[in-house]
Amino acid sequence: MTSTAIIIAFVAGVVASIIGGIVGGILVGAKHLGAELAAIMGGFYGPVAGISGLVIGLSVLYLM
Repeated sequence: MTSTAIIIAFVAGVVASIIGGIVGGILVGAKHLGAELAAIMGGFYGPVAGISGLVIGLSVLYLM
């Protein structure tokens, strides 16, 4: 993989994890926290696991 492809994949993965966190936050916490607060919290905490998975996955692909 070239460095440009790695950067594009990383940015796409971060954006996808943020969107996934927002949707997951709304689905799980909207009833108790309100949809807006749940979306904000999901947007902040969604990428926590996503970014570490991206780094590990892209490192493995780079080494192949």
